[in-house]
Amino acid sequence: MRCPYCGHEESKVIDSRPTDEGERIRRRRECLKCAKRFTTYEVIETVPIVVIKKDKSRETFDRNKLLNGLLRACEKRPVSIDTLERIVDEIENMLQNSLDREVPSSLIGKYAMEKLKDIDEVAYVRFASVYRQFKDINTFMEELNRMIKNRS
Repeated sequence: MRCPYCGHEESKVIDSRPTDEGERIRRRRECLKCAKRFTTYEVIETVPIVVIKKDKSRETFDRNKLLNGLLRACEKRPVSIDTLERIVDEIENMLQNSLDREVPSSLIGKYAMEKLKDIDEVAYVRFASVYRQFKDINTFMEELNRMIKNRS
């Protein structure tokens, strides 16, 4: 690690500890030439996930877009923001752990619907109505009947 004071390329690590979030490691270093101390942070480098949309266009995965969709579905429902953030974290982890760097948006929607179904059925139906693009009341009723049948 290059010293920010003298530019020397060798230093020793004096102290290492994880940050509050546990996402990074904070390292205190001392330059072997000028003996000044400085701090560095080490982070895991992640490969971005590319989402293939319905129109075949591609964009990088944006967790905020997913969170906003879940928030709209859960509006005026007894679902906490912490629960929704946990869902987004779980989905993001599933995507990161898969070997695919490009995933269809339909897969992300499917994961979100599976998670919502266990938490709030009304939010699930709201999300499904947008995700599956319900054309009319019959499509809506088919989904509700399927839910009732699975519950039995």
